Amino acid sequence: MSTVSTKPYLLRAIWEWCIDQGFTPYLAAVVDENTRVPPGYARDGQIVLNLSPDATGQMQMANDYISFQARFGGAAHSLVIPVANVIAIYARENGQGMAFEPEIEGTEASADAVEQGTDEALEDMAATSAEPQRERATDPQPLARPPRGSHLKVVK
Repeated sequence: MSTVSTKPYLLRAIWEWCIDQGFTPYLAAVVDENTRVPPGYARDGQIVLNLSPDATGQMQMANDYISFQARFGGAAHSLVIPVANVIAIYARENGQGMAFEPEIEGTEASADAVEQGTDEALEDMAATSAEPQRERATDPQPLARPPRGSHLKVVK
């Protein structure tokens, strides 16, 4: 019998501690082929995400992956982060949290678990996309492309 890693349990505990204290939980992760994040938001192969309940929807923190919905530039996206790729979780306000070594695994089982979670998250997103949701700032990094001009015209 193999022992389950303590990492997912520590991630959930620190996330819950941040929420209970009124802090904003941030998660830093390595981006690779098993990670699903919006294109253009990763920097140097890493991404930092706001995991507060106000910034995420339908968050699931399983032992193999973390999945949730978030808005980037006003568009809803489904994100999947393998727990093995998480390198830190911390409170934005004071930096308290925990850092981890990335456990990048090449196993087929972990890739299957991520794919299964991705499909479920996409189905959840399709079911709730019609619900009105307020604009959420998920990533403190600027947009990769410059904003477009308004499509509205001033009429006098």
